[in-house]
Amino acid sequence: MSLKKKLGMGIASAALGISLVGGGTFAFFSDKAETTSKFQAGTLELTAAPTTIIDINKIKPGDTMLRSFELKNGGNLDIATIKLATDYAVTDWKGDNAGEDFGKHIRVNFLFNEHKLDVPIWYTTLDQLKTMDPDVIAKNIFYPWLGEKGGNLAAGTSDKLWVQYEFVENNADQNKFQGDSLELKWTFEGNQGAGEAK
Repeated sequence: MSLKKKLGMGIASAALGISLVGGGTFAFFSDKAETTSKFQAGTLELTAAPTTIIDINKIKPGDTMLRSFELKNGGNLDIATIKLATDYAVTDWKGDNAGEDFGKHIRVNFLFNEHKLDVPIWYTTLDQLKTMDPDVIAKNIFYPWLGEKGGNLAAGTSDKLWVQYEFVENNADQNKFQGDSLELKWTFEGNQGAGEAK
């Protein structure tokens, strides 16, 4: 056998030996385990019905108007607190209000919760309600109105609430408000409670 053939056979044998040794280093027992995780956020779905609580005309000082509406939590998380933002616009029919706000003469008497059988709870005029801090409103209205630490509205439940609007008779000249109109918008905001261990 020539030297070239001997060298070639030696190199081939060495390469085969290295590959067998290298391949042997991967011949050990093994096993695998897999896990999966899934996270889905809950939902808050606060609705009010009817969306127009009151639509009335021809009111005069001394008139009261009792209405009800329902707040519903259609989500799958409890609503821990509810806040109320008030806004309104006045249309001055004759233009003679001289800057006096018709909202000062409309009082809102927050009455009882039909489902929780509460008694009348609080009242204020629309102009005061409009400028009030939402936390003060929650404390004075929703804590007693819905109960359970500030307005807890459990998932899948609703509460029927009663409110009375009153055009307050102030025993003074209110002629300037004849023909005036006021458009009121209430925005209810439901908030979750604190996080918890699951």
